[in-house]
Parts: sequence; structure tokens; C-alpha cells
Amino acid sequence: MQQQEEQELIRRIVNGETDLYAILARRYGRVVYTLVSRIVGCPEDAEELAQDVFIKAFRSLGRFDGRSSFPTWLYRIACNTAVSETRRRKREWACIDEKRLANLPDSDAVRIEEWDGRQERLDALTRAIELLEPEERALVTLFYYEEYPVSECAQITGITESNVKVRLHRIRKKLYILVNTQLHGNET
Repeated sequence: MQQQEEQELIRRIVNGETDLYAILARRYGRVVYTLVSRIVGCPEDAEELAQDVFIKAFRSLGRFDGRSSFPTWLYRIACNTAVSETRRRKREWACIDEKRLANLPDSDAVRIEEWDGRQERLDALTRAIELLEPEERALVTLFYYEEYPVSECAQITGITESNVKVRLHRIRKKLYILVNTQLHGNET
């Protein structure tokens, strides 16, 4: 649906044709569920949280100003909801010493992208992603799984594009260390 058509649909919903909201919920339901699921890591919780996202979005629809696209606005609500819920659970996240991250050569961290087809490493990578902080998992999900450009990741997360790039770089290093620790007991 064109952005202009979507804005008209939103205007109609805000003006009382609330049954039209089902169109938006159907259109974006799968993507919102997938995003939330990857951040919280539990399909059952993700279903409930995705519903919460659509309720929050519906209640806030009158404040949607169109500065970003509707999906970007909705994904920001989804991302914030999932991150908040994950933080609320107070899980332990992987904590890696800053010196260890700084001492890891950038070229080593880039090697993560060469692991395609190496199932053992991919399984370790999946487990490592689960150890990331919620905000980090959100960025990994948006950039790598959903393949949003840095600019869209910035809009959804509310951080600058340059900060998205820096965080993704640090996350790659962190994942490299976590995967190698799982496989070998160290980061080499």
C-alpha cells in the first residue's frame, strides 16, 4: 500500500472507522511478531507482546504524525515494547570486558559473515545472539534478519545512524567472542 493511501486509512481510523485497523494489523502482524519474537526469544510471549504492540499503536494512532512511514513507527513501538519486557525479566546478559572488545581486531569480527554453511558455528551464533542485551538483539534483528538499512534501523530504534553503525560493529565483535568462547573456551 502506498504511504499516501496508508495515511488516508489511518485518518479514517482516527476519525471513527476503527474496524479498518484490522487491515493494518493483518498487513504488519507477521513482521511485528517476528521482530518481537527475536528480541524476547519466546514464541508464546511474542504472541502476547505483538498483541500489546497493536493495542498501543491503536491507542496512539492519533499522535502518528507521518514524519516516518507507518511501518517504521509501528516497528519502533514493537522494538521498545519487546526490549522493555525483556529488561523487566532481569535476565543475565553476556558481559564482556571492554578491553577484550577493544583488543579484538576488526578483521576477526568481520569473519562472522563468512560462517554461512558452517552449522556448528551458526548454532553457536544463534545461542550467542540470545545472550545479547535486548537492544543489541533488536539491532541484530532489524539489520541482519529483517535487512533494514542503517537509516531505517536508526529511525526504529531512535538512535543516530552513526551510532547504529558503531553498535553493530561492537555487536559483531561481541558475537565473535561469544561464539568462540562457546566453541573453544576462548575468543581465538
